[in-house]
Parts: sequence; structure tokens; C-alpha cells
Amino acid sequence: MAEESDLEKTESASPKRLEKAREEGDVPRSRELATVSVLLAAGFALLMMGGNLGEALKLSMSTGLTLERAYAYDPMMLLMRISDNIFNLLIAFSPLAIVLFVVAIASPALIGGWVFSEKALAPKFSKLNPITGFSNMFSKNSLAELVKSVGKAFLVGIVSYIVIANDMESILSLSLMPLSQSIAEVNDLLLYSFLAMVGALVFIAAIDVPFQLYQYAEKLKMTKEEVKRESKESDGNPEIKSRIRQQQREMSRRRMMSEIPNADVVITNPTHYAVAIQYKEGGMRAPVVIAKGADALALKIREIADTHKILIVESPKLARAIYAHTELEHEIPEALYTAVAEILAYVFQMRIFKKDGGTPPEIPSTLPVPDELDPHSFLPLPSVDDALDEPGAFI
Repeated sequence: MAEESDLEKTESASPKRLEKAREEGDVPRSRELATVSVLLAAGFALLMMGGNLGEALKLSMSTGLTLERAYAYDPMMLLMRISDNIFNLLIAFSPLAIVLFVVAIASPALIGGWVFSEKALAPKFSKLNPITGFSNMFSKNSLAELVKSVGKAFLVGIVSYIVIANDMESILSLSLMPLSQSIAEVNDLLLYSFLAMVGALVFIAAIDVPFQLYQYAEKLKMTKEEVKRESKESDGNPEIKSRIRQQQREMSRRRMMSEIPNADVVITNPTHYAVAIQYKEGGMRAPVVIAKGADALALKIREIADTHKILIVESPKLARAIYAHTELEHEIPEALYTAVAEILAYVFQMRIFKKDGGTPPEIPSTLPVPDELDPHSFLPLPSVDDALDEPGAFI
């Protein structure tokens, strides 16, 4: 039973599976939607250009069918007259043809989007296999297409019957009407029939589009075993792992940089290291490192701190110690409490000075940083990537 469950396609298609299908030219398509789009475009174009097309057709018929006697004795003149007439008609109808051509090309992309695949153009000899073709005749897709075709024919037939039944009296009386009135009546009848047919096809397309999307999703479903195998292949790909790692670094860097405006102070060494400290009295047990960096990243931290008026204090030994022994979003070591407390006291005094004036506070010159916490003698200057690769860099 477990093996049967693994072989059943119960899982939605993965992004990789969808991308592979797209590369092979396999995307959802709705012929009904394309047909309706072309008909609507034709109706709108005729509504906008119908007057000009009618005049062009009228002029072509009146001049093209009215010939002088000389044309009967000169085939070349007759041929030139007919050629000119056809050319003028082509010019008149070319805007309509262009509109329909563009819509016919663009409408299939309304679902599934544009895709060009050489694989889709390559011949598939499997389609010539009579056994495969015979089995496809009785597949669920073939049955669904048969039901859809029968339903479409039935609906169009019903609409046609209703249109003709409602206008039967007008149709039968056309021969008794004056020419101008009968032409106007036929025009109204054609317009009404066109709108009724388009309405029926819009209804069919509204059903067909969700059905095609559902059918496409069902076709690309995967078994649990396929999902496991694809996940294993993706995780084992060095390029993918490298790309994921790079994305994690960038996300971590952006998140860390966004926290710098919340810092109380930035401590530097002053060029190679920078650490941003935050302390909320009553809300935190001890000061927390919310950002840290070396070299270029340290410079960026300083720039953001300057922009947001965050106080920057130079204390090389303390900056190195905090950088080496404190992970992001972690409290500083207890051995550094006193040194950081003196820095924070200076920061709070500076805020009071800037607000009320008075005697400016002095920057602490000597801070109690244990020598064993200063990595100056054995810690090489790390790169930016090393800083972000440390434990806790992706918290």
C-alpha cells in the first residue's frame, strides 16, 4: 500500500517541474478563449471601421461591375481594371486583417504566457505509434474534449434555434420589403445573431479556461517519490547551494542593516571593526549586539549610523572583543558588562548634553576589557562573507 501511495501523483508540480514543462513548450492553452478573442476583436473592428469598409465595398462593386464597351475587346484593360479593383479592396480591408492577425497571435498567450521552444517544434515519432494513438482515443483527456465539443455544438445549436425562431417572421417577410428596408433588416438580424453566438462562446470559454488550468495542473502532478528525488537533486547541486547561501547572506545583511537605526551606540576600532549595541533598560537583561561587521561592512555600518545620528565611539580593544565573542542578536559577555556600561553611560550623558547643554561629557579613555577577550594578537581580519557566515548570522 505504501508503494502504491508513492506511485500516485498526489503532489502539486514543483517550480522546477513547471519550468521544465515551459521549456518544452508545454503550457496551458484554451482554443475557446482564442476563438472568442478573435470574434470580439472582429466585432469591435467592424463597429469602428464598418462604415469605411461598406463604402469601399460599395465603390468597388459599382465601379468594378460597370464596364465600358472597350473592355470587352481588350483583355489586358479588363485584367488591369479587375486588378485595381481587388487591390483597392485589399487596401480597404487590410486594417481589419491586421487587427485579426495580431489578436489571433496574441490571444493564446492570455493563459500560459508567451513561450517559444525548439523542443515543441521537433518531430515526435511516438505520435505515429498506432497503439499509443489508439489508447489516447480512450483517455480521460479525449473524453473531456468529446464532451466539450458536444456541449459546444449543443449550445450553439440552441442559440441558433432561438435566434431564428424569434426572427422567423422578419426573415419570411424580407422578400416583401423594399430593398433598403430589407438590407437594414438583414443587417440587424446579422448583428443580433453575431452577439448571440459570441455570448454563447464567451460562456463556453469561461468554463474552458478554468478546466484547462485544472487539467494542466493535474497533468504535471508528481508522485511523492519524484518530489523526494527532485529535492535531493536540488539540494545536492553545488551551484544551487551556492546560490542559496548567497541569498541567505544578502537577506541577513539587509535585515542586519535595517536594525542599525535602533542602536544606542556603534563601537569601532575605528577602521576594521564596527559593532552596533542596543540596550533597553527594563526590557533587556544585558546589552545586545544588533549589527556587526568588518572592513567594508564596518564602513557601511558607520555610514548608516551617521545618517541616523547614532553616536559612534572609538574603542579598538572593546570593538574587537565584542566582535569576536558575541553573535548577532545575542547579549554581550559578562566580562564586558562594565566596559559597555561605561560606553552607554557616556551615550546617555551626551544625549542630555545635546538636549539641555552644560558641560560635555568625556569619552571613557580606559575601559576594563580583559586581555583574554581581545583577539588582536591571534584573530586575522575577517572578510565580509566570513562575518555573515558566523553562527547566528542568519538569525
